[in-house]
Amino acid sequence: MIEMLAVDQGAVVTVNSPDRAQFFRAVAPSDAELTQLAQWTGASTEILSAACDPDERPRVEIEDDARLLVLRVPCDLPESTTPVRTVAFGIIVTAGRIATVCSRDPDVWTPLRSSRSLAYSPEAAPAFVFRLCMRVARIYLGKLNWIRLQADKVEQEIHRSMRNDMLIRLLELEKCLVDITTSLRAHDPLWDRLRRGWQPELSEQQLESMEDVRIEFKQARDLAEIHSGILSGMMDAFASIISNNLNVVMKLLTSITIILMLPTLVASVYGMNVKLPFQDSPHAFLITMVLSFAAALLGVAVFWRKRFF
Repeated sequence: MIEMLAVDQGAVVTVNSPDRAQFFRAVAPSDAELTQLAQWTGASTEILSAACDPDERPRVEIEDDARLLVLRVPCDLPESTTPVRTVAFGIIVTAGRIATVCSRDPDVWTPLRSSRSLAYSPEAAPAFVFRLCMRVARIYLGKLNWIRLQADKVEQEIHRSMRNDMLIRLLELEKCLVDITTSLRAHDPLWDRLRRGWQPELSEQQLESMEDVRIEFKQARDLAEIHSGILSGMMDAFASIISNNLNVVMKLLTSITIILMLPTLVASVYGMNVKLPFQDSPHAFLITMVLSFAAALLGVAVFWRKRFF
């Protein structure tokens, strides 16, 4: 799918003609759509295809008049065991036009659509690219906040449960954090390369915008590393808690089994077909029951003193 966009009265709106379009938003484009997009933007199909690869690493590439900036952006994957994963998000800048290509819809353009104070010109292309980069950094921070909230919910539930699915949910969140942290670290050398590639054209204000983007990505990376460390500690602690709770339950069940075995032992002895004490007494059954009950009480007293209950 390719959507053609342009700035009209300070807002990003959809247009129906490629001649009027200033931006192209491609989501999981087909080969035919990539060819069409290459004709509209002047970028090569190789650059556009590289941006479609969900496993592409962050990088900057300059080819003739086209610049390719590949970022990793987190997306929701409800069909996967990992609820949040990062995919490649390509920004292609050509003469006067900007195209974004991604294998999924990462919701990068939504804040720009709601803005009413945008202005665009070919000279302002770097500033607009930095707006998109800043939006990607904000998506990272939003997903990290969501992961923290999910971890808090699991922490509350795990205090009342000994099931393994709580640890499995924590493991899924840990996988999300590993992917996000790895992707954020891969962005670190990107900004110096981008500065060198755009150095003659960048104004002082645009350099400040790029520095703001760098700081935002660094903040997201530090936050991801903190959450990852906390989550790893939680998993280890809760695994020990679950194991300890299981030991407590097994100890309780074993104590109950031993206590119940004592009356059973007395009853089994008096059920033998041999000469036994009290067999001629009219109170033999009562005596047997009293002995059984006394043995059980003795076992309870011993285990209570040993704090097995």
